[in-house]
Amino acid sequence: MSKIIIFSAPSGCGKSTIIRTLMERHPELNLHFGITATSRQPRGAERDGVEYYFLTDEEFMRRAEVGDFLEYCEVYAGCHYGTLRAVVDGMLAEGKNVVMDLDVVGAQNIKQLRPTDTVTVFIQPPSLQALRDRLEGRGTDSLEVIERRMARAQYEISEAPKFDHIIVNDDLETAIQDAYSTLRGEL
Repeated sequence: MSKIIIFSAPSGCGKSTIIRTLMERHPELNLHFGITATSRQPRGAERDGVEYYFLTDEEFMRRAEVGDFLEYCEVYAGCHYGTLRAVVDGMLAEGKNVVMDLDVVGAQNIKQLRPTDTVTVFIQPPSLQALRDRLEGRGTDSLEVIERRMARAQYEISEAPKFDHIIVNDDLETAIQDAYSTLRGEL
């Protein structure tokens, strides 16, 4: 039976790197990235249909109203994220394990809707200071955005106990190995 594997973490904790590495190094896990939709603008070199489906806020809300999303929420003011039902259902029907990068609310919403075929993994920073250093080191966000992300991170970390698995990313290679071992046990 195919599974939905959801990784959540505060921004800057390495979840995208962990997911990408697992997909590259371990084809036996049959992981296929479930691209989510967002109403925010692309950052850096992000491309529509690759990292996210970038929708205008109007298009996002229209699709939400007609039930196109398995889950969605406003993560930051005026910035929506959501999981397109057709993307997930299509991949599961093809026998693929769908791996996703979602916020804590979206992860828990899908877990509630599909408890038997969803595995949730929370990637936790070793400390809030380490997280701040990572965000500042990326050089992609303003100080104001970093402050918002840090405030959100405290909330997200408080939600970690609701996840099936928690992995602390103090050392990236160790976190990748821990994630691999976790998924091998679940799939």
